[in-house]
Amino acid sequence: MTVAPEFPASLPGVPPASMPGQLPGQLAGALPGQLRAVQGTFEELGTPLRDVTFVVVDLETTGGTPADGITEIGAVKVRAGRRLGEFQTLVNPGNPIPAFIQVMTGITDGMVASAPRIESALPAFLEFAAGSVLVAHNAPFDVGFLKAACAATGRAWPGFAAVDTVKLARGVVTRDEAPNCKLGTLAPLFGSPTTPNHRALSDARATVDVLHGLLERLGPMGITTLEELLGYSAKVRPEQRRKRYLAAGLPTEPGVYRFEDARGEVLYVGTSGNIRDRVRTYFTASELRTRMAEMVGLAERVVPIVCAHKLEASVRELRLIAEHKPRYNRRSRFPERMVWLKLTEETFPRLSVVRQVRPDEAHLGPFGSARVAEEAMTAAHEAFRIRQCRQPLSLRRTVPACVLAEMGRCNAPCEGRESPAEYAEHADGVRTAMESDARELVTRLRARIEALSAEGRYEDAARHRDRLAAFARTAARMQRLRGLTRCPELVAARPARDGGWDIAVVRHGRLAAATVAPHARAVLGAVAAAQATAATVLPGTGPLPAASAEETETILRWLEQPGTRLVALEGEWSSPLHGAGRWHAWLAAADAHRDTSREDDRPRGRLPRRR
Repeated sequence: MTVAPEFPASLPGVPPASMPGQLPGQLAGALPGQLRAVQGTFEELGTPLRDVTFVVVDLETTGGTPADGITEIGAVKVRAGRRLGEFQTLVNPGNPIPAFIQVMTGITDGMVASAPRIESALPAFLEFAAGSVLVAHNAPFDVGFLKAACAATGRAWPGFAAVDTVKLARGVVTRDEAPNCKLGTLAPLFGSPTTPNHRALSDARATVDVLHGLLERLGPMGITTLEELLGYSAKVRPEQRRKRYLAAGLPTEPGVYRFEDARGEVLYVGTSGNIRDRVRTYFTASELRTRMAEMVGLAERVVPIVCAHKLEASVRELRLIAEHKPRYNRRSRFPERMVWLKLTEETFPRLSVVRQVRPDEAHLGPFGSARVAEEAMTAAHEAFRIRQCRQPLSLRRTVPACVLAEMGRCNAPCEGRESPAEYAEHADGVRTAMESDARELVTRLRARIEALSAEGRYEDAARHRDRLAAFARTAARMQRLRGLTRCPELVAARPARDGGWDIAVVRHGRLAAATVAPHARAVLGAVAAAQATAATVLPGTGPLPAASAEETETILRWLEQPGTRLVALEGEWSSPLHGAGRWHAWLAAADAHRDTSREDDRPRGRLPRRR
């Protein structure tokens, strides 16, 4: 095991730290006294590459999967173009090296017989690489072996960031320059004096030269920070990269960000635990959606809204999307378009799909589409003999019964065959299934599904299953939401990563206040202040009297996370004992069967396209 001393080199493609006498980002040609646009420094956008310590590593192994053993580790540590040291050791894999591996690498069983085992070699390498960024040619291979070695020896993986020179090369090296991105092809292209020979240290040295050559090409493309390098994708267009200055000066706290055009129109709303890091990815990293590239092209500014914690950020995002309806947001833009299934209030109630919730009526929803609402309504019709006609009925006037009465699926209250009191039993069954107890509906439909399956009518059984699932899933969701919306006030706190506490005041399912307590002793004081300054929430009608379903669900997910503490509660927070939520396991199985059947129904004449 050897460690070599440092020796100097130069790192191309990294600009100097500053220009004397010039403000960071000062526009050329601006006259004195004029308002000048100022672009933030690269330090504001991320960690400059000149300050990053890279450890370029290469492994030789006994096979191609992490389950195989490591026979040699070679690494070179560099920073700002200077080679700070080298690491090399053979490793005894504990089993014979295959003959073809010995021929390819030149490493024999005799060479590794007295070498340290991975239990000894790995800690030495991890100490050498501590605090650095790993670089490898085909990094998933080498990093995968190192992670497997950590797991096998009972060590936690340090969580190194990793740079893959193969991925970088595919973005900047053309086919005219090199037919492939193998190390043996790229090393001479970038003038490396080291010829790769399937020995770990030699290959690591060659990879260092390849890395420097790639950085020299990436510099003019705007890749000058570690964050930009880690997220680099050749598919991000240059015009996107040129707008990376929009991320300058943004806060690193959790919150919401709005992309706006020159007229102030909101183009897109997003949320993140770190606003600046997330916004930066739209210009330099993994954001490859065509719509987002188009949005970035139109954007002229990014407006941040810092929030107390992630829950407030998620709720603010939903409200801003619903308010501004940005054209580049796909979800949550039109909560008012959600549909409901209601049981009407009349002598002979019936089910109806509606968009507006009214008081004194039983509702089920919201549904994402009218089609799903129709499926849930059909499930209720199959379980209970509630009328399906739309005409108003009166005790003073009868009308001829429809074909459903002849089929025994309706007791024909329209002809007076059933009194309002008798008919009320069917309506009460539907109302109960919606609001509190779905056992009768589920039992009846599952019996029907089993009977159809026993008869070999699998397609009919699948249709009944999907209808039941549509009803039960929505009922379970609504019953969970109503449990929270019935509470006039609920205050909860959950521990934050920095040792503080995130606090939320929820009124009728709506977030009314959010704050942070720096430590546990300050929680009660922060709660009292939040309650005193929280927004007044006046409940409306229906199961969602004060907020959208998505907002209340977001709050519920936050409340249900492990570690959340209930601090104060006004009213009762509960769910029905026999509600639809008890069928969660059945619903999961139904979804799995549905997905499998859809896969089986896929046309067989064409193979799926490779990704």
